[in-house]
Amino acid sequence: MEADLDQTLDAVGPRLKRLRLRREVTLADLAALTGISASTLSRLESGLRRPTLEQLLPLARVHGVTIDELVDAPPTGDPRVNLRPVAGADGAVILPLTRRPGGIQAYKFILPTGDDAAVPQLRTHEGFDWAYVLNGTLRLVLGEHDLRLKPGEAAEFDTRTPHWFGATSAGPVEFLSLIGRQGERAHIRAKPKLGDRAESPAAR
Repeated sequence: MEADLDQTLDAVGPRLKRLRLRREVTLADLAALTGISASTLSRLESGLRRPTLEQLLPLARVHGVTIDELVDAPPTGDPRVNLRPVAGADGAVILPLTRRPGGIQAYKFILPTGDDAAVPQLRTHEGFDWAYVLNGTLRLVLGEHDLRLKPGEAAEFDTRTPHWFGATSAGPVEFLSLIGRQGERAHIRAKPKLGDRAESPAAR
């Protein structure tokens, strides 16, 4: 799998350059649109630097493609799903679960065992994030809050709030993430109040 990731990431640079030239956008223009410096964009396009998920997200949004299309992963056996692993920082693996550009994007994150003593580097960006833990313990630092989410627990927050995700020293963590642009949120149906349930047709 590591060899496949290396091959996939090596092909991202030339694809980024083709997309930019096709849209007749300069590096300076793209830097202004994505918040990524022109020098970093140049290194990404030339293959001197491998992209992270944090860089791929705004690039895919600006170019109007999905991350899955950006990394050009081979299709799986199921034509409805096209999973291509993307290497994240510190050994993380990210699997895109959606194919359409724009709107809310879904990802599966697999993060290796973390270090509880490490100081997280919080970041901010436009949008909303909804995370649901599948296995392990997810450490979520959100502003002044340092949370530990167990399997079956979820969190939703404005990503303009300084935040950081990671695994704990107890072991790796696997979770789903829905990431939307500013104003787009995951719609969660809340359970009815006891009083409302008593008056509903189903409760009679």
